Amino acid sequence: MLALGLLSGCGGGAASSRAAPAAGKGTATGSASASAGPSDGAAPSADASFQDLEHRFHARLGLFLLDTGTGRTVTYQADRRFATCSTVKALAAAALLRKDDDADLARTIRYSRSDLLDYAPVTSRHVADGMPLSDVIAAALQYSDNTAENLMLRELGGPAGLQRAVREFGDTTTHVDRTEPSLNEAAPGDVRDTSTARALGTDLRALLLGPALPAARRARLTDRMLHNTTGGPYIRAALPQGWKAADKTGSGGHGTRNDIGVVWPASGSPIVVGVLSDRDRQDAPSDDALVADAVRTGLTALRGPAS
Repeated sequence: MLALGLLSGCGGGAASSRAAPAAGKGTATGSASASAGPSDGAAPSADASFQDLEHRFHARLGLFLLDTGTGRTVTYQADRRFATCSTVKALAAAALLRKDDDADLARTIRYSRSDLLDYAPVTSRHVADGMPLSDVIAAALQYSDNTAENLMLRELGGPAGLQRAVREFGDTTTHVDRTEPSLNEAAPGDVRDTSTARALGTDLRALLLGPALPAARRARLTDRMLHNTTGGPYIRAALPQGWKAADKTGSGGHGTRNDIGVVWPASGSPIVVGVLSDRDRQDAPSDDALVADAVRTGLTALRGPAS
């Protein structure tokens, strides 16, 4: 059902939030740090490199990397708020996979043509017959279908239902307030539908590597995100050959470009990655290379130059 041609886009336009970072959440806004577990020496600060990226791309950047084997982290403005955009689809999918049994996931979800949004590459093909909920989830994760996001939210009881689920994951930072496409309209200073690189990265660690989901559901979520079709220019573009990533992208207004995921090196433990970015103007263009360059810089600080 989902074997479509190459599709572009990661969700509707969004204005990013530039609210103050959550209090007490680690690295302060405007600084980068690398820290190590008990047996590791700390990596040099990547502060200057990330600041250079911000200047070169005329953007603001939030980054969180965690090597789950050593406990080493690299962060840069990891607690600054940005609009989540379509990265929130990963949280909605996880909430459904935790809540619903196999019969629920096989249930056909009905919707009408009036429910379709501008970006609906998968759901637009199934208005007449509907889609199993499991395929709605796959459409949201693998093709970033915006109508699929709203259908997932409907199953969860709206944004408030997803907000409750996010809190149950242990995330006290992320705000879930609206449906597509208005969830992407956060104005500067508006905390609605925002999160941080640290919070979203921590969520993915719990969901893809930890106990937040039963093992079978964790494997299903991971598989869908490994087969994401929108992530090529972002985290994946920064990875050495033989590495793989399960990720979820997001993009919107103010030049917002995000990618969050878990990366499996060719050898060694998984690495959690969260990169969020935006720009000053509502209509500012984004540049795909910013996310890839930020991840590449972060991985070098975390592990040293790739061989």
